[in-house]
Amino acid sequence: MTGDDRSLKRKARKVAVFVVGGTVLLIGIALLVLPGPAFIVIPAGLAILALEFAWARRWLSKAKEWAARVAEKVKEKTRRKAAKRSDPA
Repeated sequence: MTGDDRSLKRKARKVAVFVVGGTVLLIGIALLVLPGPAFIVIPAGLAILALEFAWARRWLSKAKEWAARVAEKVKEKTRRKAAKRSDPA
């Protein structure tokens, strides 16, 4: 396999990742206003794009951080509600 063949395969992979990941990401964005699991589809699109693009890796990392913060807030609210219910006063 020559260097040109490898270069062509690398470019083809990058284009394929861009098309598939971009499509999944756009569907996820559309699902923000349409019924559907946007908050699952958007990170999936970013994960696909992150295979080839550094900017997508950064966005995916930020999305993971945001999701962790949201999950922690939900856990805290759940703990407070459970504490209020079990408090006899």
